[in-house]
Amino acid sequence: MEDYRSEEEQVEALKRWWDDNGRSTLAGIALALVGAFGWQGWQEYSQGQNEAASDLYQELLEAAAGAGQNPAQLGVAERLAAQIKTDYSGSAYAIFAALQAARLAVQEGDLETAESELRWVLAEADSGSDSALVAQQRLARVVASQGDTEGALALLEVTGENPYAASYAMAEGDILLSAGRDSEALAAYELARQVASEGTQVPPLTALEQKIASLKPAEPREISVAVSDPLPAVAQEAEAPADAEEETP
Repeated sequence: MEDYRSEEEQVEALKRWWDDNGRSTLAGIALALVGAFGWQGWQEYSQGQNEAASDLYQELLEAAAGAGQNPAQLGVAERLAAQIKTDYSGSAYAIFAALQAARLAVQEGDLETAESELRWVLAEADSGSDSALVAQQRLARVVASQGDTEGALALLEVTGENPYAASYAMAEGDILLSAGRDSEALAAYELARQVASEGTQVPPLTALEQKIASLKPAEPREISVAVSDPLPAVAQEAEAPADAEEETP
């Protein structure tokens, strides 16, 4: 009897616990199941979105590549870039599409559109990311092309680590050179060469050396002749006819 009473008490206690906590337990289990299946569904959805964005971006690249030979492809590329930015604004492909759109705009001489696309990238990309640093450097060149030298130079001022420091210094040199500030441009180019020699990110070194050479005049070469040395053979030959004329009666 004691064992039976004890079991009945345990059952009653279980019933009371269930009355008090059963619904919340079921709700917690349900939420856990919904969360698990929801997360799985979200992952599948995200993967599908990335694949769709990737396909559109590939079409954009193909259209951009053919724009030089077929002007109609330029319009296709611009439309695809706008679609990717609208439909997949939270993806990396939207940033890549904007960079492509800016490049095409520069080729067409539409600097206002290029600036707008690059500023959009800076607003969307993570600060200090590769995409942001690339966009910032390109934006500096676009701004400089519009005549704002100081604004362009300000864009090239990056605090913290910059894996593109050599290219940034080279861009600074180009902007200063366009503004007629040759001595400052030379200093920027030489800094680019120094940074390039220390790191892995290297700008076009041949072009860089040519720019340095054009701004840095060659040092004059000194030719010295010892006083005790005899005259060069050419000088002796040049004097020979004169001596012969003097000896002629």
